[in-house]
Amino acid sequence: MRFKKFIISVFQSVIFWMLAFLFFVFIKYYSIEDELKVYTDDVLNLPVIEFFQFGLMLGVIIGIFYGIIEFFFDTYLSKKMALGINIMVKSFMYFILMIIWLSILSFFVEEQIDIDLPNERGWWRDDPFFWTIIIYFSITSIIFSLVKIANDKFGPGVFFNMLLGKYRKPQEEERILMFIDLKDSTKIAEQLGHETYSKFIQDCFSDLNSVLRKYDADVYQYVGDEAVLSWTTKKGFRKNNSVNLFFAFKDKLKKREEIYLQRYNLTPQFKAGLHCGKLMITEVGTIKKELAFHGDVINTAARIQGLCNKHSAELLVSQELLERSLITLKYKAELIGDLELRGKLNKLKIHRIDRIEV
Repeated sequence: MRFKKFIISVFQSVIFWMLAFLFFVFIKYYSIEDELKVYTDDVLNLPVIEFFQFGLMLGVIIGIFYGIIEFFFDTYLSKKMALGINIMVKSFMYFILMIIWLSILSFFVEEQIDIDLPNERGWWRDDPFFWTIIIYFSITSIIFSLVKIANDKFGPGVFFNMLLGKYRKPQEEERILMFIDLKDSTKIAEQLGHETYSKFIQDCFSDLNSVLRKYDADVYQYVGDEAVLSWTTKKGFRKNNSVNLFFAFKDKLKKREEIYLQRYNLTPQFKAGLHCGKLMITEVGTIKKELAFHGDVINTAARIQGLCNKHSAELLVSQELLERSLITLKYKAELIGDLELRGKLNKLKIHRIDRIEV
């Protein structure tokens, strides 16, 4: 899973920087001849294809190394280093990287246009073209980081929908919702104390996040020790993603059981409720803008999760969701009964979902 995330990160970085430097070459092409006259008195006739190849090559190289550095820092160092130190170290690494690769690529350009360019040691200090690229790289890198932060904040794909104004007016969508909550949270909080408990919840949600992408889940929100996940019905029903995610998360926690015991002297257990239906999605707020879900399906999913302790169940789902899914092909579904949900007039058939013992 980590390798897949690494490949995706590098691929996205390469595509972004290829486009970024192709655009840079496009806007610089008609002025580069004047800049290169500093190094020659000959009349230049720069080949368009080779010049764009230079931009493409630079974009690919920078994209690969940028993606590797970003992934390494995000995965291994982001929690250990202060944000300011993180930015300074990465900026220094990018600066050195640009000097090295621009020096190497200058030899390639020399062969293509037959000009002796300044690529000796320290050439970059007084070279205006180098500093132009550095400024362009810095601005573009900030844009890339802001897009990444926004995408992490709202979830994959959601930020671009907001950018396009999709949810400025309420939109009706059919969604699957899962409310997933820590068992015995009050008891654990008293046992650990609020500071250690916060680290404990951080670790739990970090493990949850590690399985989200595989099962196409979006995080709607975190509330204390509870997470609310959502899927479009197409993604959630496909391959039993909505149910498979819960048991994959359970397996992840089991795999890291010794780590939790060493750190906290206990292992986390979660319970969840699943329901599906139509709801409204819209942007809310001006000072702190976010997407909000409105509709009965949210309350129902929350109430279903609230019944888990009473019926000693890890995962409960509604009859409506069960009928539309492929759950029974892989899991055992047991009807709990027609249950009254707090705040609702009509009873709802609720099923307990367990793995089929092999």
